[in-house]
Amino acid sequence: MCGRFALLATIDEVEAHFGVIVDAAFPPRYNISPTQPVMIVMAGETPAPGSNRPERLAMLVRWGFVPSWTKDPLNFPLMINARSETAHEKPSFRTAMEHRRSLLPASGFYEWRKAGNGRKQAYWIRPRNGGMVAFGALMETWVSGDGSQMDTAAILTTASNAALSHIHARLPLVIRPEDYQQWLDCKRNRAKDVRHLLKPVQDDFFEAIPVSDKINNARYFGADVHERAEELPLQPVKDAAQAGKAASRKKADDNDDQLCMF
Repeated sequence: MCGRFALLATIDEVEAHFGVIVDAAFPPRYNISPTQPVMIVMAGETPAPGSNRPERLAMLVRWGFVPSWTKDPLNFPLMINARSETAHEKPSFRTAMEHRRSLLPASGFYEWRKAGNGRKQAYWIRPRNGGMVAFGALMETWVSGDGSQMDTAAILTTASNAALSHIHARLPLVIRPEDYQQWLDCKRNRAKDVRHLLKPVQDDFFEAIPVSDKINNARYFGADVHERAEELPLQPVKDAAQAGKAASRKKADDNDDQLCMF
């Protein structure tokens, strides 16, 4: 699950890491939210000079996937995430999973855990060793009746790993640098050829830092959203009946998180 993330790297760092040229100005962004423009990396149509691999392209797209067959995106549910386990068979995502896999550069993401008194604890979850991470993503171009186009994307998710499952049941799919080429080259690698990459990242890859509730405001963009906060206690479960209800709600959330914000 991923409903907010940040990209703090410079353009030079993005270009060096992914082997692309970034044409647009892209300042550090601490609170990237659904429907905002986000950067993705895709394979181009032609080989890179001196190489037999497709050239990589960086492009800005709307975060919120719109299938090509949608008649009216304004009346279509906001799909910011897609389950990696089922994307190859879902009508909304299967064509993109086959032909338009992409990478979404990020410095980390945010997740929320239920705490006591109806409150939620926000966490800034970043690579333990710093640097950037690439989330697996799917891209689709929606074309209106008048010919105008809108490029869109969704972030793929997996089951959480053991280190972060107490915060949320789902995590963004992490694609490691050594797997970028296989993931992006949709001409040589079908969806079935990359299924081994659809797994939770190892337990020690991320660290979760409790941060203030400033991040709850999608319109707040200050760097101080990363200030460490005192961690709120876990929400207590009073009795077995409440525990059963909580488990049922969690199962329902786990079964359908594509349309959730966070």
